[in-house]
Amino acid sequence: MARRLMHALVYGGFVDGAVGLKHEKGEIVIKVEAASINPLDWKIYNLRLLVRPLLSTVSHPPIPGNDVAGEVVEVGSGVQKFKPGDKVITVLSVYTAGGLSEYCVAKEKVTVLRPAEVSAAEGAGLPIAGLTALISLTQYADLKLDQPGSGPQKNILVTADSGGVGQYAVQLAKLGNAHVLIHYKAVGEGAASLRSPSGRKYDAVVHCAPTVAWSKLTFSKKKLFTFMLTPNDDEGLKFLVGLMKEGKLKTVIDSKHAWS
Repeated sequence: MARRLMHALVYGGFVDGAVGLKHEKGEIVIKVEAASINPLDWKIYNLRLLVRPLLSTVSHPPIPGNDVAGEVVEVGSGVQKFKPGDKVITVLSVYTAGGLSEYCVAKEKVTVLRPAEVSAAEGAGLPIAGLTALISLTQYADLKLDQPGSGPQKNILVTADSGGVGQYAVQLAKLGNAHVLIHYKAVGEGAASLRSPSGRKYDAVVHCAPTVAWSKLTFSKKKLFTFMLTPNDDEGLKFLVGLMKEGKLKTVIDSKHAWS
């Protein structure tokens, strides 16, 4: 398969020659229209000496960026859902990334169509943060987003709601008819506000802050879950994009930056 040369932002110190790109079976090449930054991007850079051996098998210098919206320009063998010209949203592998570039390669199975009602910037902000919030609420907090109002109302605390995951978590929890307490203060000055105003124990805490005064919290169940997001299909992303199309879920965009 021919290599495609392009402009890209790469981790300094890893660059060795031109940046090339190729796709394999079940993959699509996307012309990037928008990409967003996640903590994962700069955390990997800070751990570059540890990460470098893992990237030795990647065919191009490591390019950050996992959340992408753009236009399909090529499809690999076996691809059935997409064709050149389709507008899409995707989440790239945490191991290879590649979103901060003119073109990127994505797996068909974790890519969804982007409707006209959702801008490229809005779509690019969605995958990792939105899926993290969705999985936290549906799989671990057992919130029924597909059946809002069914069962008893849950009491949910979201810490650091101004971040990407927090913003989506608040919106999704409200769509699921949960009672949501938002905590945005620093731990030192806001520990008291972690207590449920009603005195009712929290059914779940979506913990997005770097630290929190755990001693101030009261849980219905003493369980703590930590997970790493590695999507294997498009189900969750398709659900979130559907909510955005209907105007029920929004991406809060702080700023936009062009290539030059």
